[in-house]
Amino acid sequence: MTTVLDFLLKGGPVMVPIMGCSVLTVATALERTLFWTKLLRREGQVVNEVLEASRRDLTEAATIAVQAQDLPIGRFLLAPLRLKNPSPETFRLAMETAGDKEFVKMRKGDKILETIVAVAPLLGLLGTVTGLIATFGNLNIGGGGSGEQASAAAAGIGEALITTAAGMVVAILALLVFRVLVTLQAQQIDYFSDAGNELELIYRQYWYEPALVAADQNRHRELTGATLPAERL
Repeated sequence: MTTVLDFLLKGGPVMVPIMGCSVLTVATALERTLFWTKLLRREGQVVNEVLEASRRDLTEAATIAVQAQDLPIGRFLLAPLRLKNPSPETFRLAMETAGDKEFVKMRKGDKILETIVAVAPLLGLLGTVTGLIATFGNLNIGGGGSGEQASAAAAGIGEALITTAAGMVVAILALLVFRVLVTLQAQQIDYFSDAGNELELIYRQYWYEPALVAADQNRHRELTGATLPAERL
């Protein structure tokens, strides 16, 4: 603990916002880790259950999706299933709208990490510059520097570079976390697309198209039934 405190004190006041950026990066990483762990652990089971149930009963599939509303995939699949006799176009539109909303939520924390990646190195450079200014300002260059002054200047420059190193470390950490999150988000977009396409295909094959055929048959029977009495007359 003493070593960390000494490190912060040597870096100067600029180390305070740099450490704040590091804490924010770690907090964002932990929160997103919990989010993605919960999501990836359960979403496969939810998708399989919803797709399997949708072949038997759309109401049953909607009930399963309702129970999984705490997951993005559950809300995504529920959006079209809660509609009453939608056309395939409306069915797909409901999924696309829900998917866009969920993807925005998945990007939570991205802007924070992007900002830290850009700002942390600049803060480090600022700390180094201010440290160098203070170091050279204390030198008595005109009066001929002694060996002690040279040693003090070297130590001051070394301490001034601490902020640059700290800023780069924080920026690298934030960048790594950001790239992992972006990769997971891209995978989810593909997964949502595959699950949505399969659900739409099931809806067309098992429910929408058979309903159209049944409606055409009923209409044909009605027309035939109305024509036969007229011919007998």
